[in-house]
Parts: sequence; structure tokens; C-alpha cells
Amino acid sequence: MSRKRWLALIAVAMLLVVSLVVNAATSMIFSNTSSLMDSMRHHDWTEQILETGEEFGGQIVVLEVNGVIQDVGDGGLFAPTGYRHQMFLSQIEQAGKDPNVEGIILRVNTPGGGVVESAEIHEKIVEAQTTYDKPIYVSMGSMAASGGYYIAAPADKIVASPQTITGSIGVIMESINVTELAENYGVKVNTIKSGPFKDIMSATREMTEEDRAILQSLIDESYDEFVRVIAEGRNMTESEVRTIGDGRIYSGNQALELDLIDELGTLDDTIAMMRDHVGNFDVIKYEPHVGFPGFLSLSLKQWFGNNTGELATLERILATHRSPSLKYIYTD
Repeated sequence: MSRKRWLALIAVAMLLVVSLVVNAATSMIFSNTSSLMDSMRHHDWTEQILETGEEFGGQIVVLEVNGVIQDVGDGGLFAPTGYRHQMFLSQIEQAGKDPNVEGIILRVNTPGGGVVESAEIHEKIVEAQTTYDKPIYVSMGSMAASGGYYIAAPADKIVASPQTITGSIGVIMESINVTELAENYGVKVNTIKSGPFKDIMSATREMTEEDRAILQSLIDESYDEFVRVIAEGRNMTESEVRTIGDGRIYSGNQALELDLIDELGTLDDTIAMMRDHVGNFDVIKYEPHVGFPGFLSLSLKQWFGNNTGELATLERILATHRSPSLKYIYTD
């Protein structure tokens, strides 16, 4: 590795330490001044007007699901600058409770993500619809697959581009096995466990038929829930969902033919449809605050310039939970 890259990595490490110190100090300050901060900034986002309407007294809110649906936390230097799960849940809840909000549009651009996180979003969407009587439309971007479709299923209307990649209805769990590689290099792993399945999906032993049966039961259970959500949201039978829900992806045109979406169109078209339904109100977007950690992360990317590989690798290692887990996700 070149001297320049060594210096860059050392700088990243130093900034990580600084970030941890700043976060700790900030937490202490905020714990003593929470009431003051609440009065200054009630949410972690600001409201930006996208389009001005002709009617007063109401709003249409656009919320974005952009990136992999996973909860990796919001703190630290390597906090995600894309999708932030807890903040998004708060945004849906706020838009649902706000009496000024007449309708909610979800702009979905994701390959999916965690089973638990997708279910949490689904619950918030249904709550906004049933408890607060808010219509919810979905505008699909370039991709709204697997968990992206899971969260779209209960929407009152789903709109996609003809070229949108959607579908991928199913559940996946993956791991790697390095047993032969370890043997070739003389690496031996000593495992002490309380039961025969405690190291299930270990990378250092072969999967047994009993292991596979246990994991398949988890996959089947999550898949059954996926099918139920689509059947209820799209007014289809479970048999119909299972026929088209074999994991394959569909284009927007194909999804329309299969009744997985309602209309073809853009975000602007979706906004027009919502205005026809609730009124020609202002369209606003909840825009996250960047914050100090996000600012440092963005600055680092600029500082690395074209040599972003090391930083991207560090971000993935530090920000992503690496253990095998159940996922509604499309992987190409």
C-alpha cells in the first residue's frame, strides 16, 4: 500500500476517535439540555416545499426510502448518509399524526433489506392508514424489489416506471463456508458450544441436513408472512401471490399486468394523482439534517477523491451487521 494511502487510513482512524469523543460529549450535553434542544429543533429533519399548491390548510408529504432497508444506527462518524431506519419510522408516525397532512407519498428506491425492519415500516404504514385515515401512495424509483415491494403492498395506490425493477418476492439467508480454504492453509477452528445447533451457519463447518431443515423453516415462516401481506394489500388470493412470488423480478410493465401495481408513471404523476384525491395542497418533503458525523463522512469522501475504495470498505465494516440474517432483499 502506498504511503499516501497509509496516511489516509491513519487520518480516518484519528477522525473516528474524534467522532467518538464528540458523540460522547454531545450525549452528555444533550442529556442536560433536552428541553432546550426540543424547543430549538423538534425533529431530525426539516420540511422543504417541493411544489406550492392552490389550496390552503393542508399538506402532502413525500417520504423517501432510498437504500437498503436496515437498521445500522444513526450515530458515529460512519453513520449512514442514505437510509436511516429509526428516523424514517419517526417520519411516517409524524406524518400520520399531523392533522395538517392530507396524504403521504412514499418514494421507494430500494432492493429491500431486513425482515424485521420491513415489517416495522409496514406496521407504521398500516397505522397511518387505519388510525389516522391517511391515504398512502407509493412511487417506485428504479428499484422497489423484495422488501421494497413488501412495504409498498398495503399502499392505496402503487405507481411505477415501466423500467422499474420490482417483485423479487421471497426471503433469503446467506453465509459462506471456508472449511476447505482453512484446511489448505492448515487453519483449525476450536468451537465449544452448548448444543449441536449453536454454531448453525458457521463459516467453518459444513451445513448438515438438520441445519438446513431448521433454517428452511424460518425462511418458510417469513415467506408465508410476505405472501399474507401482499394478498391483503393487493386483494389477491394467497395462491395467486405464490404463483408469481417465486423470487423473480418484474419490470413495471410486467408488474402492471400482474396487478402488483396500479399505474405507470413518475413521482410527478403520483403527486398529481394524490392531489386529485385529496386536494391541490402544498407538497413538502422531510429532509434529514446532515449533522456533524454526516458532515465528517462527506468531507472524508471528498478528501479521498477518486481513491474511495478504502473508505467505502471501512464504512461497510463499521456500519453493517455482518451476521447471517433473514432478508427480504434482491441481490444481483
